[in-house]
Amino acid sequence: MITAVDTNVLIDIFGGDLRYGPLSRVALEDCSAEGALVVSDVVWAETAAAFPNVSDAEAAIATLGVDFHALAPDAASMAGDAWRAYRAACGPRTRVVADFLVAAHTKTQAGTSRT
Repeated sequence: MITAVDTNVLIDIFGGDLRYGPLSRVALEDCSAEGALVVSDVVWAETAAAFPNVSDAEAAIATLGVDFHALAPDAASMAGDAWRAYRAACGPRTRVVADFLVAAHTKTQAGTSRT
């Protein structure tokens, strides 16, 4: 099974969150035992922003055995459709398109997600 990992899980681990860091690490280990761990472009960018440079981010992500998995065009289109429907239904702008991109990546390119 392919598990798409969300940014908050990685930040819990890399940021040293005392409450959620260990739980997130165990969750990733469990998911890794079931198959591949992947992150989308969006999650990669959000996580990399928490590091002083790209090479540090790449090295840290690699230690977890997480692979980069680019967003496919159909997933991007799905996210755009979902965003449009959300806003048409008067959804507040508290959600951003990135959230819809991450969800569409999971739906079309992974079997499950870890958030």
